[in-house]
Amino acid sequence: MAKVRIPTILRSFTRNQDQVTAGGATVGEVLRELERLCPGIGPRLLDDKGAVRRYVNVFLNDEDIRFLQELDTPVKESDRVTLIPAMAGG
Repeated sequence: MAKVRIPTILRSFTRNQDQVTAGGATVGEVLRELERLCPGIGPRLLDDKGAVRRYVNVFLNDEDIRFLQELDTPVKESDRVTLIPAMAGG
């Protein structure tokens, strides 16, 4: 199972845990499993069509999934998925 790093702003969905273990063969499956484990977090990450919201960055280990195979990127049990919400302001 992959370890998913949860940003502070989303920890209310994870009982304040900064990391959750979720299974899946791809990043998309891991994120769907995360929604099953932590109800309500899914809509914050994925839009109505199932794509990653544009203001959320998802990394597999240290690689942005946008430069890999996006949600179809394969995940190994030893992998780390990091969720980073985009920041705005000046």
